[in-house]
Amino acid sequence: MAICQSYAQNLTVIIVRIVRICKKYTKRTVPFVYFCVKFGGLKIKHYLCSHIFMMKMKTNGFSLRYAVVLLVGLLLASCGGESGKFKLQGRLRNINQGEFWVYSPDGALMGFDTIAVRNGRFSYEMELREPATLVVVFPNYSEQPVFAEPGEKVNIKGDATHLKEMVIEGTDDNELMTELRMDLNQTSPPDLPKVVGQFISEHLASPVSVYLLNRYFILNSTPDFKEANRLAKLMLKEQPENGQLIMLQKRLKDLQGGALKSQLPKFTATDVKGRKVTEKDLKAKLNVVTVWASWSYNSTDMQRKMNALKKKYGDKLGVLSICVDGRPESCKQRVEQDSVKWPTVCDGRMWNTPLLSKFGLADVPANLIIDEKGVILHRNLQPVKLEEQVNQLMLKYKINKLVE
Repeated sequence: MAICQSYAQNLTVIIVRIVRICKKYTKRTVPFVYFCVKFGGLKIKHYLCSHIFMMKMKTNGFSLRYAVVLLVGLLLASCGGESGKFKLQGRLRNINQGEFWVYSPDGALMGFDTIAVRNGRFSYEMELREPATLVVVFPNYSEQPVFAEPGEKVNIKGDATHLKEMVIEGTDDNELMTELRMDLNQTSPPDLPKVVGQFISEHLASPVSVYLLNRYFILNSTPDFKEANRLAKLMLKEQPENGQLIMLQKRLKDLQGGALKSQLPKFTATDVKGRKVTEKDLKAKLNVVTVWASWSYNSTDMQRKMNALKKKYGDKLGVLSICVDGRPESCKQRVEQDSVKWPTVCDGRMWNTPLLSKFGLADVPANLIIDEKGVILHRNLQPVKLEEQVNQLMLKYKINKLVE
């Protein structure tokens, strides 16, 4: 806040000088003044002309001084309202000590962070300038979203053995998500998309809806890109400047392959070791494509399971990994550290990596299981299910012995 005040003081000097020049060279009036300040990457969402300051300033001293005070006051209010710390705290029964993980799908956190649990209680703080979505990962690898706002505090309470029934309070969005979560607990799995779609249609301007759109229509084993695109268009009408929604719609347009029982599209890429990779590298008896990131524990767990499966089945199992980290060199070091023997593609373009749209993949972790003819058999299985499915298919193909 002190920085904002200092910035406002400097701006005051500039405004005063502008006003003096206007008084000197303008005989009648000064047209409206428009200021859109961008401070430290934070857009101040007060446009001081169109609705608040749409007036003509008379050249008498009183009106001009009043305008200066108004501008600085609005600036200070903007700084104070848009920046600050976000605090997440809570208590869960039936857990004494442990650790949760937290990451942000919209980039509020770089990588993932940890939340220590002591006597069932936990607390986590972070600097935040814009509203953001956080995802808390629990020891059983279940995930729950938390909608963070600058200067706000959110409280979690519940039972560690019934995480679906946890209550998250403190802001309207989190309480809205809690109400929906309770409703979904009473909904049969086939009806979940319908209930969630109805919720999104009734809450087009909510960040909860953005999360749900990803979770239930894009990032699951049977995505519905058509419905996701329809809902995204409705949401963009309510939030035309929402960058996350704009990028989401772009990704939906790019997603084109990867449907179950379809043929794996032809592709050409370069792995982190500089080697050319094509669809011809996935001609083993069984093949798996994985998507991972260093900041996603669930995805690195999937990679560890794939490493064990590759050692077990050798050349009978083909694997290609796509890493969505922003630093290819760091990805290369991780691959070497984990002794990964199959091709890994990481071009630093993150979600804009062409292979993702080629394969219709848009999540971390994500995966495809492909047969020797290039037909997609399964997609987006959880790491444990992926491991089980590979073993079952290998057994079906009568490949069930360790490769020496």
